[in-house]
Amino acid sequence: MAKMEKTDSEQLEIVISGAEEENGGTEALLPKRGAVSVVWRYFGFKKSDKDQQTIFCKICLAKVSATGGNTSNLRHHLRRRHVPEYEESMKLKGASSFTSQILVEISEGENEETDELVPKRGAHSVVWRYFGFKKSDYNQKNILCTICFTKVAAGGGNTSNLLHHLSRRHVSEYEQCIKLKFAPFGSAGGQQSLQDALARGAPYDRKSRRWIDITNAITLHLAKDMIALNTVEKEGFKQMVRTLDHRYEVPSRKYFSQVAIPNLYQKHKAKLETDLGAVRYFAATTDMWFSRTMEPYFGMTVHFISDDWVLQSHCLQTSYFPDDHTGELLAAGLQEVLDSWGLPENKLVAITTDDGEDVKKAVEINKWAGLQCFGHKLHLAIEKGLSDERIQEAIGMCKKIVSTFSSSSKKRKDLAIVQNYLGLPNHVLTVETPTRWGSRQVMIQRVLEQERAISHVLKEDKKSRHLLPSWQDLEVLEAVNKALCPLQDFTDALSGEQYVGVSYLKPVLKLFNASILAEDENDPQLTKDVKRNVLADLNGKYSHPVVDDLLDMASLLDPRFRTKYTDEEKVERVLSRAVEEIVSLTKPQQDPLPGAAASGAESEPDPPPKPKRRKTLASFFKSQGGAVTEEESVREELTVYLQAADVDSDVNPFDWWRCRQTSFPRVAKLARRYLCIPATSAPSERAFSADGNLVPCHRAALKPDAVDRLVFLAQNL
Repeated sequence: MAKMEKTDSEQLEIVISGAEEENGGTEALLPKRGAVSVVWRYFGFKKSDKDQQTIFCKICLAKVSATGGNTSNLRHHLRRRHVPEYEESMKLKGASSFTSQILVEISEGENEETDELVPKRGAHSVVWRYFGFKKSDYNQKNILCTICFTKVAAGGGNTSNLLHHLSRRHVSEYEQCIKLKFAPFGSAGGQQSLQDALARGAPYDRKSRRWIDITNAITLHLAKDMIALNTVEKEGFKQMVRTLDHRYEVPSRKYFSQVAIPNLYQKHKAKLETDLGAVRYFAATTDMWFSRTMEPYFGMTVHFISDDWVLQSHCLQTSYFPDDHTGELLAAGLQEVLDSWGLPENKLVAITTDDGEDVKKAVEINKWAGLQCFGHKLHLAIEKGLSDERIQEAIGMCKKIVSTFSSSSKKRKDLAIVQNYLGLPNHVLTVETPTRWGSRQVMIQRVLEQERAISHVLKEDKKSRHLLPSWQDLEVLEAVNKALCPLQDFTDALSGEQYVGVSYLKPVLKLFNASILAEDENDPQLTKDVKRNVLADLNGKYSHPVVDDLLDMASLLDPRFRTKYTDEEKVERVLSRAVEEIVSLTKPQQDPLPGAAASGAESEPDPPPKPKRRKTLASFFKSQGGAVTEEESVREELTVYLQAADVDSDVNPFDWWRCRQTSFPRVAKLARRYLCIPATSAPSERAFSADGNLVPCHRAALKPDAVDRLVFLAQNL
């Protein structure tokens, strides 16, 4: 009999082990649907068993058969294997049907929570295999048994009550827990060997994958977010990293400055060199920037279209330039940038610069096609349009009002109170920033919006009553705001870099002349004067024949515009020029170089003559029609392109060309050449304005090479 019991015990352990493996360790069992008998609270089904055919005991995970819904076998299993649970079920069975039904519902509600039980964080004792916490119990205060879902108290992390609960309610689990508790180290699933425990606290080796990954992530954070390198030596940063992974030791600042940052720079530089070598055309944007604590630098940003028709913008480099910014020296510096990146000069389509005379002279010396930034042009045209003495006096008064409220916290509070009383928007007054395009118009618009509130606040202070705007000043400001307000949106829209720029200029200029800056009969005379002056300056700056031809060609190759905004008398000349450029682009691919042909003829023997083929009937008709020249073929393709269906203005021209470059292969080559030209140097200026973050007062000792690497990574990562 004893031998029989031992066999049953061994079989029970086999069943438990197999069930745990099959159920993934501690997979929760679902209750029987529509169960009424209380005995079902000790049995359940797998989640995968949708038909609930195979019954498992929730205590020992053994499979039990109960055909036809009969619960006799279930009670027999409890009586033979789990005596306490059997006695408890008999007590529940003897209760009233109403009480029994409530207990069953409570049991089902508890079983629904089994999916939410999570193990104890940082637990080492094997007894925690049978206890857990609800997911909603973030502090893990209420301990629940994973078998019967009873709440068990264990103060201070003491596991005595947990073992006592198992010994009283779940005898087989208690015996299994005791075996695992006194098993040798390494055999129990929850125990660790001494060697593993020591390795868990040892620092990572610097050649390990984990250490390299964390270091690369910190390097990316320092470069992309323009963080000072001495941050890695500050105690707060070290404590944060130590909390995230206590085995990682942060390297010194010297390591990041001399190893990590240069390696990341070389990696992305090599990738960018590969991308630039694969493109066919590119356009360069150059600009000047001056650091507050270092010598002047200059740099170049390149825009190009990748093979999948995506406009890409990259800051190539910023070069140390301590010499005078003369046109000759700038021209030589720009040539050095191209040579250092291996970019052939014949692939440069156009260079977009600001309106500086030295930069324009450098472009002329290098004999490059130059295009001045549209944002600079528009900003300077607005400045000339506002040169009237009355406007300058009104703007000066506006600046004094904004300065008064900016320097007085009491006036700002009073302004907010009056705004709420008058029902005005709770906006603060904005000051003009000379380097920010359109900020003057925003300042004027905000003063006009808050004029009633401003007047109420200024009247209460005798020292500031003289700042009250007169009706003449308000009329001047309203006239200026009416003229400049429509131009603000164009300034922001044409300062982007991830969409076509230069092809927009011709349509925008036509739009300015036709509607935006056109004089209206209802406009006051001052508004008409401002519009007329701005429009005359813009038209004069883009009237140069070379620039005008560039804008016409870019507009022609944009499927949204084509010849719609080109003067009728110039259309034929633009088409002829497009045909000539397309033919010149295809010639190098068809005709090999003379030197290469001669060397090939000397090194390789003549191929054997091909056997003479008999002429077909179709060949006689081909000879009568005559051969079509390359120029005629290009013109025919260009004509078909112009006759294609109209394109909506919201369509991305790059997407359009990506889908139709096989239909117009020759015209697509020319489109790649011109559509990558930016209309503004704003992206370049954004790159160089990063020096305010990279070279503050406490980083004034940065070397030029370090600044170049950090600006490159911050803009290109």
